[in-house]
Amino acid sequence: MTNNLYIALVQCELAWEQPAKNREHLADLLKNLPDKMDLVVFTEMFATGFSMHVEKCAETMEGETIQWMKQLAAEKQLVVAGSLMIREHGKFYNRFVFAFPEGKLEYYDKRHLFSMGEEHLHFTAGQTRKVIQIKSFRILPQVCYDLRFPVFSRNRQDYDLLINTANWPAPRREVWQTLLKARAIENQAYVAGINRVGKDANGINYIGDTCFVDPKGKVMLAAEGKKEQVITAKLSMESLEKFRNNFRVLPDADDFQLK
Repeated sequence: MTNNLYIALVQCELAWEQPAKNREHLADLLKNLPDKMDLVVFTEMFATGFSMHVEKCAETMEGETIQWMKQLAAEKQLVVAGSLMIREHGKFYNRFVFAFPEGKLEYYDKRHLFSMGEEHLHFTAGQTRKVIQIKSFRILPQVCYDLRFPVFSRNRQDYDLLINTANWPAPRREVWQTLLKARAIENQAYVAGINRVGKDANGINYIGDTCFVDPKGKVMLAAEGKKEQVITAKLSMESLEKFRNNFRVLPDADDFQLK
């Protein structure tokens, strides 16, 4: 396994509750994607925007957006990831899906539902913490509001990269930026935060601030605010392991289990 992971984060506007239009737009944004990519990540609810209209907008795991993700992954020979509304067994989930080029799917269901936006009234919270392997990197996927809960994010020496995909409103911009850095520092891990731009149908503004943060809490690369942009980075496992070995914080962490 190579020790580097090449990731693209897609910061974009979203057409409200128009999956086909959003899929077409995202495909256009990826036309000039560098060849040497392992993973591309879209924002939270990239097919619809942060809508609560689950009966109208939710898809199944065999639906058009999942099929599109699988096709894109196969065509570009990389992993395609992003969150979308999923209907399953009569329930609805804000599901962060990873589509692999060979057709495999892995996913994480958002655990912390944003009650102030009534997300908990429409979606079922996930119960399972997931770690997904891509090359030599172990990845902890999270969705938006999850970022505020450090216990859930705690590194049990089982992940190297935390990815948070979000619809994080502009008024809480500083919170987003601060928490991404905090999660990187306390967990000695890379962090990738993907956020949308533009205004949704509820009048909520999003400024973006999509970025990569290194394990020391330094922003490696950030997208321009309010602008659609694809940013890419090479993450080094060798550099991460060297830092962890030289500054051994994780072995001293408290031992615990979440219920």
